[in-house]
Amino acid sequence: MLGNRWGADDASKGKPAGETHIFVTHYHWDHIQGLPFFAPLYVENNEFHFYSFRSKFLGRDSLRQVFETQMAQPYFPVDFSAMSAKRNFRELEGGESFFVGANRITARYLNHPQGCLGFRIETPAGTIVYATDNEPGDPALELSLHELAAAADIFVNDAQFTPAQLATEKKGWGHSSWKEGVKVARAAGAKTLVLFHHDPDSSDRRVNGLLREAREEFASVYAASEGMVITLGAPGQPAQAHLPGSRTATRREAQFRAVVTGVTSEGRRFQEETTVRDLALQGALIALKHSPKLQSELEVVMETPGSNGVREMRLRGYVVRLEVGAEGGTTGVGVVFTD
Repeated sequence: MLGNRWGADDASKGKPAGETHIFVTHYHWDHIQGLPFFAPLYVENNEFHFYSFRSKFLGRDSLRQVFETQMAQPYFPVDFSAMSAKRNFRELEGGESFFVGANRITARYLNHPQGCLGFRIETPAGTIVYATDNEPGDPALELSLHELAAAADIFVNDAQFTPAQLATEKKGWGHSSWKEGVKVARAAGAKTLVLFHHDPDSSDRRVNGLLREAREEFASVYAASEGMVITLGAPGQPAQAHLPGSRTATRREAQFRAVVTGVTSEGRRFQEETTVRDLALQGALIALKHSPKLQSELEVVMETPGSNGVREMRLRGYVVRLEVGAEGGTTGVGVVFTD
């Protein structure tokens, strides 16, 4: 769990976590149910600042009420007072801006049942916009979303439903699709789109299929996954997504001869023979002399020994990471397989 990893990291450095700022988009159960289990909230030396909006259903101190109510009897074994960390709560209005250190935070209302806030975080390294749980259709709130996402380096947007679902049986549920995200990203001039809030019924294969469709219409798109880390590049450079720990945990050393086909960062097609030495069920780290374009699709054909001799295993995936290879003159290419 995030809280356990976060606390362990700070403990290993011999220091408390210190002050932390948490932005709560809205009060639906899937966005608040983890709060009572967030271990750092039970550490006395920690201090937290929570931000959200005043709900018309809850009134004054809405966020504090949410904390207290979900831990009240008979829903939780201990009450709100068991959290020994210092907690501060701030109610925001749509359009409000303020600073956390050197970072400018702007909140805007989104189109979602019972209300929701999206957040724009302008940092010295670039701008990240987090706009989960929003549905197209309200002109005023669509304009608010476009303004929130304007020229963002990273635009994280709701993509729970397919375009077909959004137009029919899921209309009014308060969510969006990859196609609407692409439309907003293009119109707002966002550089990288991250598809978020996947449908719980969607398999990884289904999400990867939606991602491929999105990439046909927008240059830089990722599908959010647990543990993913996105790093802002230098000015004018694209962001890079680092493989999450859940994907690398099953990685094993291997020795497979392979032929890799793809497109270089200059737009030239290439085909190269190599050896895959680092393989997982979900992806691989491959050393190549060519440097493929970030987020481009690769085809990897590996020779695998079997009882009937050597066979070919043909895999398709996309590039999520580029790094200087351990072997001189090569690039370490991180690939997530989709087929």
